[in-house]
Amino acid sequence: QVQLVESGGGLVQAGGSLRLSCAASTRTFSLYNMAWFRQAPGKEREIVAAVTWDGRSTNFADSVKGRFTISRNNGRNTVYLQMTSLKPEDTALYYCAAAPSGSNWNNPTYWGQGTQVTVSS
Repeated sequence: QVQLVESGGGLVQAGGSLRLSCAASTRTFSLYNMAWFRQAPGKEREIVAAVTWDGRSTNFADSVKGRFTISRNNGRNTVYLQMTSLKPEDTALYYCAAAPSGSNWNNPTYWGQGTQVTVSS
């Protein structure tokens, strides 16, 4: 069982930045691909960014490419989402998720509770 706890959300003006963190309670964190998803009111949940277990490969939704970066620190069991040039349409509940390495990060096994990001215009 892996517990994921997100932090770092909040209210920010358009053009601003936020850094989300997700701490995992597992000794085998390095065996998981990690991803960030988001869900805005009235919309389906979508994957925003993902990183492989070793941090060597990343993937981003087209809507955030060039603005968001994902990174991880396996020594600290933490994955990060650095968000810059935020837009009102980035407003959503952001979730951290974990998928065993070798599995599809679009179908993670474990989910966090989410952290709210609100971008004002």
